[in-house]
Amino acid sequence: MGRYVIRRLLQMIPVFIGTTFLIFFMVHALGDPVNALFGDKAPDPAVAAQIRAQYNLNDPLWLQYVKYMGKLFTGDFGTTFSGDTVTHQLATAYPITLKLTAVAFVIEIVFGIGLGLLSGLRRGRFADNGVLILTLIVISIPTFVTGYVLQYLFGVKWGVFPATVGDNTSLSAFILPGIVLASVSLAYVARLTRTTVAENAKADYVRTAVAKGLPRRRVVVNHLLRNSLIPVVTFLGTDLGALMGGALVTERIFNIHGVGFTLYQGIVRQSSNTVVGFVTILVIVFLLANLLVDLLYAVLDPRIRYA
Repeated sequence: MGRYVIRRLLQMIPVFIGTTFLIFFMVHALGDPVNALFGDKAPDPAVAAQIRAQYNLNDPLWLQYVKYMGKLFTGDFGTTFSGDTVTHQLATAYPITLKLTAVAFVIEIVFGIGLGLLSGLRRGRFADNGVLILTLIVISIPTFVTGYVLQYLFGVKWGVFPATVGDNTSLSAFILPGIVLASVSLAYVARLTRTTVAENAKADYVRTAVAKGLPRRRVVVNHLLRNSLIPVVTFLGTDLGALMGGALVTERIFNIHGVGFTLYQGIVRQSSNTVVGFVTILVIVFLLANLLVDLLYAVLDPRIRYA
């Protein structure tokens, strides 16, 4: 297992370099950030030249990337045009989004797997049809519609949860936006769990466990659910990074100044250092999540062994 982890970590290096270079190239291909900084006004040539020299914008793109990566390994993600360091922005935005993502991820796992297990064990019955209809409705409705409806009902009309987060970083303030953020992924997890549980319920090892007289709870948890979670864990691993990067709509609705909000501001202002720095962290999250998923395979299925 140790050699497998080391090999996977080494495989992440070219993936990380290739992904960050592609992001760096696409961000800088959007246009001249100096002209975007001044908007409709023509920039003063001397000031524009000074800014380009300060941020190495006169260098070829590959040289800009090399300099950026050199600073990156020292913990320097660059500086925005306003003088704020990207490291400070990361330290401000990521803890907020991490808390939101953690709440959404727990909701997705608990309710997604729970509903999927209930539906898979009662395939063709009322509970199964109810779960399928409910998840289809959730998938069909855009996230911003779900967000505004839940915000109005539970936040404004009934007052169950805070309508907006703002400076309130308590756990209760993130429950409602966490539900909105996790809603679509929860529906996919429920349907995927339902499919794998329904298929594995007919497997020989399940019939053997039942024939041996094992308690139903042990059969479901230790045998059926454990083997059914492998494709679900794969989806959850990739969805973890997607939750962090795709929180833009949710953060805008509930006034959360996290990763999505900061990325949006960076794209609008064409702050390349902000966009590249934040997306670089998201790439690392995706890589580590995929590594964790591969390690969980061996925990869920003892037949899986790594050389």
